[in-house]
Amino acid sequence: MAIFSGQTLIRTLSLFHLTLAYFFLYSPQTLADQNLVFILGEAMGLPHAQSFEQPSAASALAAVFLAFLGLSDLVAISLPQEMSSIHWGNQAPVRLLFFFILAGYTYLFRPGTSLESAGSKGGQVLGESLGNSVVFTWAFVEMVTWFWIYVTLRDERRQMALMVLAKKRDEEDLM
Repeated sequence: MAIFSGQTLIRTLSLFHLTLAYFFLYSPQTLADQNLVFILGEAMGLPHAQSFEQPSAASALAAVFLAFLGLSDLVAISLPQEMSSIHWGNQAPVRLLFFFILAGYTYLFRPGTSLESAGSKGGQVLGESLGNSVVFTWAFVEMVTWFWIYVTLRDERRQMALMVLAKKRDEEDLM
């Protein structure tokens, strides 16, 4: 049995999304200056994001997206246990794959790599603005968290199946 349940992890991640939305809206520089962002960015050889110096239209859009994601996940985790288990059992691997691809893309197509020039069209790299330490750190933290959620949900589903099987055995023994 895990220390934290899958529901607790998803609620925590949803509140994390709402917190990120607040900072993207009011103070994106605070996010860009975090130690984790700096350390992961330097370790991966990613440039520091200059566009987070002050709030902009792009950071406001990111804030709206993260607020929507956080609120919709809080609503979805409030479903009854059976429905929630099915929903998050399908969502966790999809989100894990998405963030794995995003983190990989950010790392592989960072400035100064041979893949950067291979992915360019007309002198401009596709998704060039994704190659910074803030995007990589966000994708990496999300990927690790969704892997943790996936493993926890899988363990909870196995435990529920064992309980249902034990209950059926007990009912058969009574007959």
